[in-house]
Amino acid sequence: MTEQQLREQMVTLARSMFERGYATGGAGNLSLKLPNGHFLATPTGSSFGRLDADRLSVVDIDGNHISGDRPSKEVAFHLAIYRNNSACNAIVHLHSTYLTALSCLQGLDTDNAIKPFTPYFVMRIGKLPVIPYLRPGDPRIAEELAKRAADYRAFLLANHGPVVTGSNLTDAVDNAEELEETAKLALMLDGKSIRYLSEEEITDLQGRGK
Repeated sequence: MTEQQLREQMVTLARSMFERGYATGGAGNLSLKLPNGHFLATPTGSSFGRLDADRLSVVDIDGNHISGDRPSKEVAFHLAIYRNNSACNAIVHLHSTYLTALSCLQGLDTDNAIKPFTPYFVMRIGKLPVIPYLRPGDPRIAEELAKRAADYRAFLLANHGPVVTGSNLTDAVDNAEELEETAKLALMLDGKSIRYLSEEEITDLQGRGK
């Protein structure tokens, strides 16, 4: 896709998520890798429902602002993931309802916040590690994500929300939506007797197509 097509795709997918309640106000941010090696990102404080393709931010791998409106301060942790995971070409960070609620619970398994009970969680996400709470914009978020970037497709920022990667923006959005639905089901099923997937069933699913 050309840069202009990628810009228009970001606006379209962001608006779709906004209209379906995955993002509210100016919360959350998106980014993707451009053909020239720079990165397209949502501007600081921008609403997913009101993005302008021509005003999206462009930064380089070091975070230098190249063009467009000023990028979100959280683009720093996006770049930390790109630097440490060459397979990642797009990132979705949301404050979506169910994953943010999950992120506020005490006693989560920090290696994997959702014990697998659906096949698509395993195929699309695998595991969901929890990043310890740090205030939004804290540079240590980037450091924590950089440590784990090569091994995971998604992360849960404690008391904050999810960070989800993909091979392209459509893939990252699909992964984020699947993860949000899994969190919704996990909270709905809390306190009930759940049939979790066995280790053999998880192994069978790993590496299979989405």
